[in-house]
Amino acid sequence: MPDESKMSNSSSLNEFLLLAFADTRELQLLHFSLFLGIYLAALLANGLIITAVACDHRLHIPMYFFLLHLALLDLGTVSSTVPKSMVNSLRDTRAISYSGCAAQLFFFVFFFSAEYSLLTVMAYDRYVAICRPLHYGTLLGTRACVRMAAAAWAGGFLNALLHTANTFSIPLCQGNDMDQFFCEIPQLLKLSCSQSYLREVWALVFSVCSGFGCFVFIVLSYVQIFRAVLRMPSEQGRHKAFSMCLPHLAVVSLFVSTIMFAYLKPPSMSSPAVDLVVAVVYSVVPPAVNPLLYSMRNKELKDALEKLLQSVQC
Repeated sequence: MPDESKMSNSSSLNEFLLLAFADTRELQLLHFSLFLGIYLAALLANGLIITAVACDHRLHIPMYFFLLHLALLDLGTVSSTVPKSMVNSLRDTRAISYSGCAAQLFFFVFFFSAEYSLLTVMAYDRYVAICRPLHYGTLLGTRACVRMAAAAWAGGFLNALLHTANTFSIPLCQGNDMDQFFCEIPQLLKLSCSQSYLREVWALVFSVCSGFGCFVFIVLSYVQIFRAVLRMPSEQGRHKAFSMCLPHLAVVSLFVSTIMFAYLKPPSMSSPAVDLVVAVVYSVVPPAVNPLLYSMRNKELKDALEKLLQSVQC
């Protein structure tokens, strides 16, 4: 049984201590500068994609409609963790308030899980475009696209609400020091009283099963897509299909591989330094890299971005 005095102390907890990237002032300022650069790059790249898709009528099709929502979710994901970490480094502190931690956890889970749902929807969009092109307008009309995007956002919201409510209803008996640079569910569970975290563990199991279901759907969609592409008689048609699918496949691979490495790596590879680097890779890097992956082999998007930049310069 946990000590009652510890439980009572947890009820009056008003802040947590996040993991610092560095102890010396010079390294703290270096961390601030690096995160500021990544954050500004993510804001600029995703902002350009959102503006280009919204302003160019040629991009008003389902694929780019979902890409716009992906850019919005990327902005939300990076904004939920990076600014607070930068402020802490600049002010030479590790503290985050109890309510701030709850808000950070909610928004990170919200944007992160909604993005994964949206990537699943985007796999369906690619499948219909390549495997059932004659039914594309029917299956992915305006209403259907809006509903699927809304379902991704709503699913992320409900998932975040469930996990935040569960996690912050658990008594904390192990202090307030976390081995992570943002408020993360596994780190908060480490601070909980023995056996009191099981309800959140079951919620996590449910989320993992749902995520695995999305992963299976994406894999099956791409199995059908590649079968259809390899049967195409035209080399130009195959090239166009691959150009359409490879950016999405790269984004999904980056998303899934970093998460799997973060949470399924062997204990022998786990250390505060490794966990910190992995957390940066899966929470900070993708929002800045995703726009590059989508624009790299996409001529329509490149043309829209060039047109947008020319109009800004004029």
